[in-house]
Amino acid sequence: MRPIVIFGTGELAQLACVYFSQDSIRKVVAFTVDRKYITDGHCMGLPIVPFDEVTIHFPPDQYDMFVAVGYARLNAARAEKCEAAKLMGYHLASYVSSRSSVWPDLLVGENCLVMEGNVIQPFVKLGNNVIVWCGSLVSHHVVIRDNTFIAAHAVISGHVSIGQNCFIGVNATIRDKVQVADRTIVGAGALILENTRENCSYLGTASSNSGIPSHRLSALL
Repeated sequence: MRPIVIFGTGELAQLACVYFSQDSIRKVVAFTVDRKYITDGHCMGLPIVPFDEVTIHFPPDQYDMFVAVGYARLNAARAEKCEAAKLMGYHLASYVSSRSSVWPDLLVGENCLVMEGNVIQPFVKLGNNVIVWCGSLVSHHVVIRDNTFIAAHAVISGHVSIGQNCFIGVNATIRDKVQVADRTIVGAGALILENTRENCSYLGTASSNSGIPSHRLSALL
């Protein structure tokens, strides 16, 4: 298993560094970002090298890469850097936390990150460049396609299909056998009971002020 260079220096990149370094047999050796974003020479004690020079310092026949970019532009920003890294010749590494409950038949594409506390049942397929944050349920026979981000504590029921470049928010619930179309945003706490349409967003209802002073309810706490 070859050492890894992480693209990015933000919070996701720092988390990925911890996960790969402390919960896998991989070793992270450096970070890389576009030259114009370099303001310091190091991140977490490791060197930061310009992306246009990364092959000189860490050649792709000896090192792999993980692209740790968030869900900007419905994950398109991360997908573009994945493609750029592959054109340079890099293999894109994936990580599945040992602290998640997964089955041996789980299929995981490249540049995927599955954090701790997830329950992923049998017959699940993750495409390329999929991030599953912590504490979610991915039920049996679920397919999550490329460039999708699943936020914390989502519930994805059995036989759900999630398309490309989707975002599933915190505490969202998707009923069984639902088809989530490409480029769908499911907001925090949303409940999806039927198929979605491409390029649409489905938002949960925010809690409002009840008008009851908190001290009147304090006896119930």
